Amino acid sequence: MAAENQVHAAAAAVPPAHGPAADGMTRRQLLRSTMFATIGAMFGLAGAGAGGMLWPIKLTGFGGIVPAPVKAHEMEIGDVVMVREGKYYLTRSEDGLMALYWKCVHLGCTVPWNAAQKKFMCPCHASVYEITGQNIAGPAPRPLDMMEVIVEPDGTVLVNTGKITERPRHEPEHAVKI
Repeated sequence: MAAENQVHAAAAAVPPAHGPAADGMTRRQLLRSTMFATIGAMFGLAGAGAGGMLWPIKLTGFGGIVPAPVKAHEMEIGDVVMVREGKYYLTRSEDGLMALYWKCVHLGCTVPWNAAQKKFMCPCHASVYEITGQNIAGPAPRPLDMMEVIVEPDGTVLVNTGKITERPRHEPEHAVKI
């Protein structure tokens, strides 16, 4: 009987193989908790990424409203002002004010204003445009694209560079009268 008591005492001293650990959590519970925490973290990151993608961004510069550096009444007929931030030329012709996107409609080159000849001249493929953006020579199939122009009562010119309009030919009503 003494030997039998020693066996029971030794068995009681050894913890069971699948019983709770010292802190009260089994190995299976630890692995399950870790798995659910990992899945929760993945869904949380995916939700944060989707929220960041759908959150509206206030645009400044190209793609938003870009003010011109001159007032409408300061421009004279024949003036052309380049606005780098908005990627446009503000022009004043007999028809009025226009904001012309500076990208050539042929292959997308940047078209500079040639002040000596008073024309926009593409250096890559020799397309030539009038101050109104109308194509007059070269391979360009249509006039330069135009952007929406808003003239405020104080003469400030705002150009919506997010609203670019293609046109088959220049019409006088495309320009904003001032």
